[in-house]
Amino acid sequence: MQLEISEEALPVYEALASAVRINIIKLLAKQKMNVKEIATELGLSSAIITMHIKKLEDANIIKTEKIGQQKISSLRVDNIEIHFPEKIFNAFDTLETSIPVGHYTNYSVEPTCGLATESHFIGKVDEPKYFMDPSRMDAQILWFTEGFVEYQTPNFLNSDQSLEMLEISMEISSEFPFSNDNWPSDITFSLNGIELGTWTSPGDFADIRGKLTPKWYPDNVNQYGLLKTIRIMNHGTYIEGEALSSVKLTDIDAQSDIWQLRIEVKKDAENVGGCTLFGKAFGNYEQDIKVKTYYS
Repeated sequence: MQLEISEEALPVYEALASAVRINIIKLLAKQKMNVKEIATELGLSSAIITMHIKKLEDANIIKTEKIGQQKISSLRVDNIEIHFPEKIFNAFDTLETSIPVGHYTNYSVEPTCGLATESHFIGKVDEPKYFMDPSRMDAQILWFTEGFVEYQTPNFLNSDQSLEMLEISMEISSEFPFSNDNWPSDITFSLNGIELGTWTSPGDFADIRGKLTPKWYPDNVNQYGLLKTIRIMNHGTYIEGEALSSVKLTDIDAQSDIWQLRIEVKKDAENVGGCTLFGKAFGNYEQDIKVKTYYS
């Protein structure tokens, strides 16, 4: 589950603000249980536990299903990530471009793989040839197990403008047939042929539906990703503030007419767990791949 600092996320924060509910989560992390079993473990009445269960259900942290004559509760999520508001670098002017996920200019992918628009799958899934289907330009989500997709976007800086930072952001996750919240994947990012570094995605998420994911899209496949921001700066390259590599701005040709971005899962990676890219009509963030230049 991925949250922002917003009123919309308050039910989750409120649900976690209770020692009893924290203990319920710990119990359900080990096994599915009914209300009576939880009440016995915690030494509380079933009525009190039912109230706490309802609070956790409303926050989409747990789910309760009727199995036979019993109502059994289980966890819906494996982790919760809180995304704080983006820091603004006020000192610099900016230029920004947005690249739809289907607008790649080169690719080489291995199944499982596929693409979908806001309303339908493009061709047959798990057949790489459909990555060349002309309707790929309308794709709002794509996924592959191994290989790469490559994008190009103009560098609008003029010769008299000095590049101070380059920022690339996208909603991204691993790729597993159907879904698997614990499925690490080493995803490598390159810019103009220079490898920026490798980030390990923790999984492929379908614990809850993506906020923007269309209703026709199946429940049991990848619903949303993590919003990740790569920043190339004067002293290195970072992802969400953590060091990704020693690549500096001086290693990048700031006068190049084109920024060429490659997103890749290498066949010799330690974790070949695939990649899913979300456009503005899927997942939790209404954005495509963003490339933003800060300059003076």
